[in-house]
Amino acid sequence: MRMRKKKHLEERLSDVSDYLYISDCSDRNFNTAINNKDYIDLEKFFGNDNPLYLEIGCGKGKFAAEYAKTHPEINLLAVEKESNVIVSACENAKAQGIKNLKFLKCSAEYIERHIKEKSVHRIFLNFSCPFPKNKYASHRLTSENFLKIYKRIMADGAEIHQKTDNMHFFEFSIEQFSNASFAIKNLSLDLHNSDFEGNIVTEYEQRFLELGMPIYRLEAYINK
Repeated sequence: MRMRKKKHLEERLSDVSDYLYISDCSDRNFNTAINNKDYIDLEKFFGNDNPLYLEIGCGKGKFAAEYAKTHPEINLLAVEKESNVIVSACENAKAQGIKNLKFLKCSAEYIERHIKEKSVHRIFLNFSCPFPKNKYASHRLTSENFLKIYKRIMADGAEIHQKTDNMHFFEFSIEQFSNASFAIKNLSLDLHNSDFEGNIVTEYEQRFLELGMPIYRLEAYINK
C-alpha cells in the first residue's frame, strides 16, 4: 500500500533543509544517472571533516539520532528514500540539535552518485527489507550489486554492521558477504542474549523483541 503524503510535506522538508540533501531523481535511467556525479560537500554539510558513517534505510531515524549523540567524534549520514519518513527523522534531529547527523533522500542504488570513493568508514544496515521472494533477491541490500557499491565507497578498514530479525535474510547475507570477499566477525544469532554491549534498539527491533523474536547481527569487512 502506498503511503499517503503527509500534510504540508514540502513546507516541512524546506524547514529542515539544513539537515537534508535531496537527490535529483529526474533521471530514471540508472546507468546514466549514476555517471552524472553530484557529490555532497561533506565538510560544508557537517561543518567539519570527521570520519563519515552511513546508515542505509534509516526510517524515522531513532538509531541514527542515538548513535550520533553518543559518538560526537563522527559524522553520520542517514539515507532514506521516502519523503514521508525522512522528514520526521530530520525534524527530530533538528529539535534535538544533533549537529553531526544529516540525511540524504535517495534510493540505495544511487548512493555512490553522491558519496565519493573510499570515504565511508562504517555502514549500518538495520532491519533492511528482506524481500523474501527469491525473484526479488537482487533488491536485498546485501545482494551482490549493492555490495559492489559499498566496496567502492568504503575506506580502508571500514566495516558493515548488519542487524535483522529474518534468519533466511541473515543466511543469505552471510553467503553474499563471503562471495564478495568480505570477512565476518562478532556474529550473533541472538543479540539480546549475548554479551554484546552498546546496542541501540531501533523502532523495528523493539517490535520484534516484544514478540520474543531473536535478533541476528554481524560485522563484515573487506578481507584483503
